[in-house]
Amino acid sequence: MLYRDFKGERLSRLGFGAMRLPCVDGDNARPDQAAVDQMVDYALEQGVNYFDTAWGYHAGQSEVVLGRSLARHPRDSYYLADKFPGYDLANMDKVEEIFERQLEKTGTDHFDFYLIHNVCEMNVDEYLNPAHGIVDYLLAQRDAGRIRHLGFSAHGAIPCMERFLEAYGEHMEFCQIQLNFLDWEFQDARGKVELLTRWGIPVWVMEPVRGGKLAQITEAEAARLHELRPDESTVAWAFRFVQGVPEVCVTLSGMSNLDQLRENVATFSEERPLGEEERAALQEVVDDLLGRGTVPCTACRYCTSHCPMGLDIPKLLELYNEAIVTGGSGGFIPSMFVGTLPEDKRPSACLGCGSCAAVCPQQIDIPGTLADFAEKLAG
Repeated sequence: MLYRDFKGERLSRLGFGAMRLPCVDGDNARPDQAAVDQMVDYALEQGVNYFDTAWGYHAGQSEVVLGRSLARHPRDSYYLADKFPGYDLANMDKVEEIFERQLEKTGTDHFDFYLIHNVCEMNVDEYLNPAHGIVDYLLAQRDAGRIRHLGFSAHGAIPCMERFLEAYGEHMEFCQIQLNFLDWEFQDARGKVELLTRWGIPVWVMEPVRGGKLAQITEAEAARLHELRPDESTVAWAFRFVQGVPEVCVTLSGMSNLDQLRENVATFSEERPLGEEERAALQEVVDDLLGRGTVPCTACRYCTSHCPMGLDIPKLLELYNEAIVTGGSGGFIPSMFVGTLPEDKRPSACLGCGSCAAVCPQQIDIPGTLADFAEKLAG
């Protein structure tokens, strides 16, 4: 197992994420305790020592099931991470209540790592509101030894992260961001790493394979990758990319069965950095993924001065592209961000007048795209 040093701690570079645990009869609210026990035992045997859960995972049962599995092992043989669920604004005044309940659910007296969860445009104002006392309370728990290391996770864009860091950056010891070979440029993970580096904050990675979507490539692309690395899967390629970012300390993987765990452990057993030709092959995969129905907006903003509703069209098109790549009914990030906008600034507010499209250098059907986006979000 590969390791990174963090303030004198020897952390496994592969972290065990407990968001996609094996479940009984496919019921997300019923993680399979026996299967999780088997996976946790194997992970520890192979040197994985970082385990990550959260209040909302598996309808609140992830903390319970993972806690039971880990309680069968010496407390000093692993690091346990949990998070304050500020993605739900109803929780903002419940930090003490939730924290105490999390300790009970996981069966521990302290968290090795604790995160202010999902700092984003939807909740950053409330996180910054001192009336809730969230950061003050968590810092007090760190002083009391009930939290050993305090950090945050972020799905927000760089300006949102900057606001949070300006307020609390001096207290943050690590930050968890979405980073993979697609989002390196697409969500500007590169820029987020650079921001955190300026603050001296190590990087934790979530969604290194985007929930498995980065393994869903064409046969031709898979054959190309296989030609360059016959002994590695497409999932391993995604991890190799992340391993090539030196600022990354821990990479979390939400594994759903023992086979996935075994494969990931093997990938993190040795360093095999990608070469120039291999990175070029991954870029071809990125170009293909971004070409699947996305629109070629360059954010020139010619359109915004012609919109009678004053819509931030480039931002909405950026979110539309995210929704297309993510699939489903629009994706988590687009729906979350659009939900923060006033009704008259959302895709559904487009009048369909076509004034924007008339001046678009890329000849994008903006009204049609926004109508499609509104439909996806409604779905």
